[in-house]
Amino acid sequence: MRVGLNVANFAAPGGPARLAEHLAQVARRAEEAGFESLWVWDHFFWDQTPIGPGVTDREMIEAYTTLGFLAGVTRTIKLGTLVASATYRHPGVLVKQVTTLDVLSGGRAIFGIGAGWFEEEHRALGIPFPTTKERFERLEETVQIALLMWGDEGRYDRAKPFLGKHYRLERALNVPQALRRPHPPILIGGSGEQKTLRLVAQYADACNLNGRFPADQLAHKLGVLRSHCERLGRSYDAIEKTLYGRLHVTQTGHSGTMSTTQAIAYCRTLADLGFDTLVLVDDTFDIYDPAALDLWAKLIPAIHQIPTAGR
Repeated sequence: MRVGLNVANFAAPGGPARLAEHLAQVARRAEEAGFESLWVWDHFFWDQTPIGPGVTDREMIEAYTTLGFLAGVTRTIKLGTLVASATYRHPGVLVKQVTTLDVLSGGRAIFGIGAGWFEEEHRALGIPFPTTKERFERLEETVQIALLMWGDEGRYDRAKPFLGKHYRLERALNVPQALRRPHPPILIGGSGEQKTLRLVAQYADACNLNGRFPADQLAHKLGVLRSHCERLGRSYDAIEKTLYGRLHVTQTGHSGTMSTTQAIAYCRTLADLGFDTLVLVDDTFDIYDPAALDLWAKLIPAIHQIPTAGR
């Protein structure tokens, strides 16, 4: 089983003037600790959910600028959004951003994408917030455009158009092309059974479910994904199953935290359900405390030894 790290806390010691310094340290420490992937949210405001209701004025920075910076201070760790909102950028621009990240990182980009949900964030910044139905239509067209652009031959006179319901591209030209072939991995985030998991089965290389679901519900969600795959003729095993987990782990599990032994047992449970990757989000512990990632550096080798069910 693999482990990724999602950095969501940008309230670094010393404030914005020292944020770049601290983020670089976190990224390098995560790479050295054995985290396979490094993720950021695609938000402009901080939302307290599930910690509490409402939007706060806590620090939040733009995703792809951040990932470009992190690419420059790391060498091997994969980089992605968990997940980008299909409503925030025109698909052609978004695919160009992901392609640029892939080229400049040496083929380490992951295209994490979702339909978008944060209505207050949209309205506050003047971004249109379509209906749920339209957001999912835009998500599907965005993925289709990504696949079209990543299949582009790099010739202006051969670049193909895209004529969708919401987007029209006259030439889906993409030069330079992404280094990762046939394209950067596509991860579609969300757990909706009728739309999201169907899109995963049809287009994606990975899914992402929320660790707030109990084990029986997670098993049910994966069963739904398997059914979609069977109906569409897609290999269920070809899709990486990732889970978004809020784990505050300490050596002994004091004060309501999870002990290292409990963390290993939790990862075994996930693997038995069929998950390949746990993505640890930092909003329950201090990412800027070196001891936090040092502890995970000791855990990750043991987690890597846990086989995923069916693999």
